[in-house]
Amino acid sequence: MTSPEDKAQKPLVYVVGGSPVQKQEIVQNLQVFYQLEVFDGETEISERLSTAVPTAMIVDEVLPPMGGAGFVAKVRNKQETKALPVVFTAESKNAEMIAEATSYDGVFLVERPFKRATFIEALSSSVNASVEAKWDDVEPTQKAALKNTLSSFNAIADLIQEGEPIPYDSVRDSCTPLIEAVQNNNFKDMLAGVSDHDNYTYVHSLRVATFLSLFGNVLGIRGDDLMVLSTGGLLHDVGKMHIPHEVLNKPGKLTEDEFVVMKSHVNCTVDFLEETSELPKGVLIVAGQHHEKLDGTGYPYGLEGGKLNELARMASIIDIFSAITDRRVYKEPVPPEQALKIMENMKDQLDQNFLAVFREMLLDGATY
Repeated sequence: MTSPEDKAQKPLVYVVGGSPVQKQEIVQNLQVFYQLEVFDGETEISERLSTAVPTAMIVDEVLPPMGGAGFVAKVRNKQETKALPVVFTAESKNAEMIAEATSYDGVFLVERPFKRATFIEALSSSVNASVEAKWDDVEPTQKAALKNTLSSFNAIADLIQEGEPIPYDSVRDSCTPLIEAVQNNNFKDMLAGVSDHDNYTYVHSLRVATFLSLFGNVLGIRGDDLMVLSTGGLLHDVGKMHIPHEVLNKPGKLTEDEFVVMKSHVNCTVDFLEETSELPKGVLIVAGQHHEKLDGTGYPYGLEGGKLNELARMASIIDIFSAITDRRVYKEPVPPEQALKIMENMKDQLDQNFLAVFREMLLDGATY
């Protein structure tokens, strides 16, 4: 059963039109990730839109009385919904209706019969379009950090799929405004701006890059070494782009087999990054060792004690803190004070000297 807290944190999506079987299938596939409301006809959904505009809407071509494409046109003609992202579902043979619906900006087409992964990707893109539109109102340096790192992250996903190396220069350039924001203590809107983004790997990576840069800045790290922390944070989990969505975002505990799949992201990340020329060694250390623990219980190498250098120790602290305080579709973010208490109990696993500095930075410095 979905709790009120779960509903509050999930993006609200309306499912409009289509057959009962199709709507049931959509709900079964998406209810873990989104708060869904289902509507059969145009009158019903129009009344609901007058009281609450969702994050996105799924509209089928079959929608009484005028059809889905006609309804999309009405939605676009109203001020309050003209920018509302829409996933339009239709059979490929109905080319005229598809052309009509997709003539509007912000309409993402999914042809029936659709694959689950394709549908999830389309809806995720529509939700993100709504979130990213709000970045235009963010302070300029932080807006540049958000847009540049996301563009770099999306480009990396395409390069990995094509088997091409990651151009480190472009990643470094995308992180330049992030470092500027951190050094000017001007980053909170940036973190808030990604809180509702639907690409968890990007959100987590941006947060790790930000907190690693903050940590390094407090420790007196500057120049190229600070850039290593920033780019290392942004790149540390790119191997998760190969982890199935249902494993990456699964509510509850992973099975043993699923955890094996999840852990494979570290080796995948290292394999991708090793193909990148001019990649600083420190970036590989952050990527390859951020799940290692001082007592040797981490993965993938089981390194312990003196085998973990300062970069690995810092990265482990930041990755764990970010994971605990991240908002997920299945959990609320843990407050930073509570997260730090959890981490202070990991005495055999985390460098407590570094953790004490991080705590002071985070709480006493009022940086969160």
